[in-house]
Amino acid sequence: MRVTVDVGKCVAAGQCVVIAPEVFDQREEDGVVVLLTETPTPALHEAAREAALVCLAAAIALSENRTAPA
Repeated sequence: MRVTVDVGKCVAAGQCVVIAPEVFDQREEDGVVVLLTETPTPALHEAAREAALVCLAAAIALSENRTAPA
């Protein structure tokens, strides 16, 4: 999984930080999202997905590498 954020879209609601604090943080001065890791470990994938789903500004994008079955 790769996570990207669009800081220009972020409205500083902070839901991503509540849901996935290992992946997201907020800037002290304005609350805008800070991405802590672009490639979270598999244990954090579900939290990253949930954070992207609840983001009010749709500022979080995920891309997932899925291996096709043989």
